[in-house]
Amino acid sequence: MHKLSHLAGNEWAEHSFEPVFALEANRITGAVPAGSITVFENLVSGLTEPVILLYILHTPRGEGDAGRYQSPELTTAAFRAFLSKYRAFLTGDARFDIWAYSPHERATVVWDRHNQFFAYGPIQQYVSQLMALGFKEDTIPSLGPHQHHYRPELDPLAKALLDEFPWSYSPLRPEDEQ
Repeated sequence: MHKLSHLAGNEWAEHSFEPVFALEANRITGAVPAGSITVFENLVSGLTEPVILLYILHTPRGEGDAGRYQSPELTTAAFRAFLSKYRAFLTGDARFDIWAYSPHERATVVWDRHNQFFAYGPIQQYVSQLMALGFKEDTIPSLGPHQHHYRPELDPLAKALLDEFPWSYSPLRPEDEQ
């Protein structure tokens, strides 16, 4: 299952970016090949714990209200366990964006609904991690015509995810809405 498709000729096909990133003034932007969780997991796991997740549910399917859900502080092990438990949902559905924040480093990693990432904080550390994953520095290609998948078969995992922690809830901000 995949969260994003693009128009290839007259057919919709799974979208996958090449493994590329671009350095900007205060961040790295990049593409997540085949919606792989590995990029987000590696970048966040390299940060000093605790980490705090921000799950931005912009397109709910009955599992909860649209909004921003902030986790309690998590150890790296708890973060990795969360990703492992919800891997199918996080890689196969586009109803959300997810952020991770390390208060100690004041670093943020964002994985958005378009399978792109944005990383703020220890830039050189991120570059090293990305290069180790086979990424190269290049221009991020434009997505073009695409469609997001909101999969009914993943609704139980979406509901379980919202029950996983005592999330702090706040409404969506204008920039969160689709």
